[in-house]
Amino acid sequence: MSKFIEKNLVKFMPIFKLILHKYLIYINFLYNIRTTMIKKISIILITTLTLTLNASASSDGELLLKKNNPAEIKDCFEKLNRATFAFNQVLDGVVFKPVASVYKKFPSPVKSGVSNSLDNLSNLITIPNNILQGDLKLAGVNTGRFVINTTIGILGLIDVAQYLGMPEYEKEDYGQSLAVAGVGPGCYIVLPILGPSTARDTLGSSLNFFGGDAWYNVTVRNDTHYFSDIDYYTSKITKGVDFRAKNYDSIENLEKNSLDFYASVKSLYLQDRQQKIANTRKIISTQDDSGWEEIEK
Repeated sequence: MSKFIEKNLVKFMPIFKLILHKYLIYINFLYNIRTTMIKKISIILITTLTLTLNASASSDGELLLKKNNPAEIKDCFEKLNRATFAFNQVLDGVVFKPVASVYKKFPSPVKSGVSNSLDNLSNLITIPNNILQGDLKLAGVNTGRFVINTTIGILGLIDVAQYLGMPEYEKEDYGQSLAVAGVGPGCYIVLPILGPSTARDTLGSSLNFFGGDAWYNVTVRNDTHYFSDIDYYTSKITKGVDFRAKNYDSIENLEKNSLDFYASVKSLYLQDRQQKIANTRKIISTQDDSGWEEIEK
């Protein structure tokens, strides 16, 4: 038994060292974040907050539901969208589906740790958008969750915050903040690799690359020199695999039972976005593998 433990401990020691190294770097980053990154995020916050204040009437949940009604969103580029959708299906069949099928067999604690860590990173986008939407209380809760899970929870691998009475809430993004500010969804769009979106959500996602995503800033833009772009793209690829694995059966069943798979995915995505924008779902009670969840762009 001791030989078995020693053999496996030696085998996984490089992984443990890597996790510890990144953990120490991350803790250092929390205490040494640069002013330049703060300025970039502040610009995004001030700009979007101004839009929000100027369109406060649009924050009513019922009005948001009506304005973002999936039936009212036009598929202006349907031929192109269907071609892109077909490309994404081929890519999924060649890359994501095979990898996800293997990932599904990983032990539950490993998958749970990966999901928790990725969810923890997404708070870096959720928190500023909580502020932009005027929900300072929720911004405080998510900030507390991020700090606790990043430190005590070891880079978010363990969701310690939930045991301290701080439940996980639905994630927010700049597309949702633009919707609350009164910006309409525009046309439905299917993006290569990333999948379903709208003109507004695509614009919102682009803000991540202009200072709105702290994780992008400290990796790809390398404002702090603590991380590299490899860390960012690895997290995004892992997010895609995790998403595919969680929704593996749901996607397979949807494709099998749909007369028009493209139309079914479009309808499902737009309904999901409508609910998130109107905040009709708040607390995430479980992480059920059978449910559909939207991949973060």
